[in-house]
Amino acid sequence: MRTLNRLTAIQVTRAKRPGVYSDGGGLYLQVTRSLAKSWLFRYMRQGKARGMGLGPTHTVSLVDARIKALDCRRQLIDGVDPLDEKLAKRRAEQRERPKSLPFRDCASEYIKTHRASWKNAKHQAQWESTLTTYAYPVLGDMPVSEIDTDEIMEVLKPIWASKTETATRVRGRIESVLSWATVNRYRSGLNPARWKGHLDQLLAKPSRLQKVQHHSALHYRDAPAFMTLLQSQEGLAALALQLVILTASRTIEVIGARRSEFDLECQVWTVPEERMKGGREHRVPLSTATMALLQPLLDTGSSAFVFPAIRGDKHLSNMAMLQLLKRMERADLTVHGFRSTFKDWARETTSHSKEVSEAALAHIIGDQTEAAYARGDLFAKRACLMQDWADYVSGQSTP
Repeated sequence: MRTLNRLTAIQVTRAKRPGVYSDGGGLYLQVTRSLAKSWLFRYMRQGKARGMGLGPTHTVSLVDARIKALDCRRQLIDGVDPLDEKLAKRRAEQRERPKSLPFRDCASEYIKTHRASWKNAKHQAQWESTLTTYAYPVLGDMPVSEIDTDEIMEVLKPIWASKTETATRVRGRIESVLSWATVNRYRSGLNPARWKGHLDQLLAKPSRLQKVQHHSALHYRDAPAFMTLLQSQEGLAALALQLVILTASRTIEVIGARRSEFDLECQVWTVPEERMKGGREHRVPLSTATMALLQPLLDTGSSAFVFPAIRGDKHLSNMAMLQLLKRMERADLTVHGFRSTFKDWARETTSHSKEVSEAALAHIIGDQTEAAYARGDLFAKRACLMQDWADYVSGQSTP
């Protein structure tokens, strides 16, 4: 009985029954239930049975399959596992894949990969616009494997002093894209866009070029008079700005507020985590003045938003309150600045603790150990603080 070459080409062609047919020497014809045919090499290695595919019969002939099986048997005689060798060769080929992927393509893949972890579409748009404006003219079509310090400097140097904040963001984004390219083996070596120990030796520190510009804020002593003037203004923007001030909330939290988030019976506004900068649900205690402001807004209208846009199922524009400030001839102020007004008032004129006022602003505790133990949201204490603040800006108390 033959131990090798048991099958014939005709048998291979006519095989219609699912199963495994031996040709000898570890070579088998494999027929699946769907009648797909392929070659399989079986062998023992260190007491364990292993199998390795040699290709489909429509591509690999019986003669070619026998040659492949012979090569596998020779490897085994030499102490080489043919399957391990095949996998090692495949990994080597993957490592040697073309490293000429352009920076623009790497950036697109990076954005696609990380899009889900970014909080909103605006962040993605900022990534794309800054890279398009500043990085792509120099790096866009360059293979990432060829990008070095000179090219990074060509991008950053023209804007480092004049647009420092933008330039630092561009540098960080380029660094992230190049790190992605390195991990995916499109480039190797140190990241030429890294700051510490590299670009910090070639470019001035951002803090020395541009002073931090804080949001323009109203002094807390002027808050009651401003609130009186604001209450005389008409329109949703004026009501939205009142809610910003009374709750010390951010613009986007207020203009995006939905009716379903408010429970006037329990005097609480619950902002869901997906709308919070810190990514955590925030409960806002509602003072009596805030309740009086909200009641008619929640009793009227059909939109899901408390402050709907004029057209479409959208909320009020984030520019509406800034335009209102201009009409009030207070273009020197910003909406975000009223959070600073509240903070200064709480710190300088009240006995409420810093911990409570920080919680009212929904600031995240920086110390991780402290944050691990601070599991409550100090709601009762914040309710007292926000009532005192509402009384103050409403002119019912003095600092």
